[in-house]
Amino acid sequence: MAEDANLTQKQNMSDAVSATMLFDDQQMSAEEQKSATTSLEDYLSELKRQQFGYEYEKTDQESSKLRDSWIRPLILQYNINRSNPNENYGAGESESQNAAIVLDQPIFQSGGIIYGVKFANASREFANYSIDQQKRIMIKQTIDLLMQVKQSDLTIAKQNLQIANSKINLEQKREQYMNGQLDSGFLNNAIIELNLVKQSLFDLETRNSQLKAQFKKLSDMDPEKAPIPFLAIVNEERFLNDNIDIKLAESESEKSRLQKNVNLVKYLPSVNLQASYNWQKQESYFVFGGGTQKSTSETDYYRYGISASMPLDINSFNDFEASKVEYLKSKVVIDDKKRELKLLYEQVMQNLKNYDKKIALAEENRVLYETLLNDTLDLFKAGYKTQYDVDLLSNSMGIEEINKKVFEIDKQLELLTLYEKMTSPERQEENE
Repeated sequence: MAEDANLTQKQNMSDAVSATMLFDDQQMSAEEQKSATTSLEDYLSELKRQQFGYEYEKTDQESSKLRDSWIRPLILQYNINRSNPNENYGAGESESQNAAIVLDQPIFQSGGIIYGVKFANASREFANYSIDQQKRIMIKQTIDLLMQVKQSDLTIAKQNLQIANSKINLEQKREQYMNGQLDSGFLNNAIIELNLVKQSLFDLETRNSQLKAQFKKLSDMDPEKAPIPFLAIVNEERFLNDNIDIKLAESESEKSRLQKNVNLVKYLPSVNLQASYNWQKQESYFVFGGGTQKSTSETDYYRYGISASMPLDINSFNDFEASKVEYLKSKVVIDDKKRELKLLYEQVMQNLKNYDKKIALAEENRVLYETLLNDTLDLFKAGYKTQYDVDLLSNSMGIEEINKKVFEIDKQLELLTLYEKMTSPERQEENE
């Protein structure tokens, strides 16, 4: 009988052990942790990564176009005209052709050229950070779904143990009812309880399938085999220094600063180099001495010089002040973003402490159930306890073990909130 009890205990714990192993693999060495955290982007599907790659390439092209926008294009012109004013005199058509290559190139804009180039570079940086932010959000969403899948697997294993306990409870109530120790109401409640936990299992399995389907939309990995990345705690200083949201706000502020200067120089003197090469050909007919004569001429020439201009616009002051206010606002946005992120970090740290308390409580319960189970096994060997008592405590101990693993993943989900907002947390992990 004792051997049977030990065998039953091992069988009842098997589901819990297989489920908890989903996260036991995350208790890795430091080298393995570095390896795991250097590939967060790999959780995205190849097609998603290609899309972001094209976004970066598009940004480079648009920024280069903006950087070189001060270089004016060469204008090629050509036109041809025909007319017949002397048709009544039997004269043919007159024809004129003109062609030109025209250059009107700014060579001095009171600093506008330099500011324009710097503004283009700042725009490139801002756009790249925007794409980084979008990519980190998608990476977070993908890993979040994977962690939810693992939690769902654990919860299903936990629910199976609860179903096993409900079955034991039903059998105990059935025996007590048949022995006249309970009325039918208690037995009916046990049946209802078993049905409820079974229905909850069906709901959990449905949710599990939905989570896996959502994960597969974002990743090429198999949710059954994909490991959860190990996310270490980051300190507040590094979280703020390497924060995408702050860098995005800072790059936008730099854009606003340069835009202020660009708006100013629009109303300052500018000098343009102007040049052209021209070609003309004229064929015409005219009446002379009662007849028509044909005249042909062809010429080419060049022209060059400089022009200076300065707009006098009544709205120039308002335009400059508006851009200045926008820049001042961007500085306030940076401070506000830092404050917001600092509060987020503090909240995450508090949440981690709360999960640690839950893990400690689950461990206390597990130890308690383990002690009770060992005592019950001794009583079972002596014939004072039943197999039901052994199985019930064994299952309850397994439930608490699973609870610990679920709370560990909850901690990783909290840390994922921080990792989402960091520029390169993987490289930072390697440097520490």
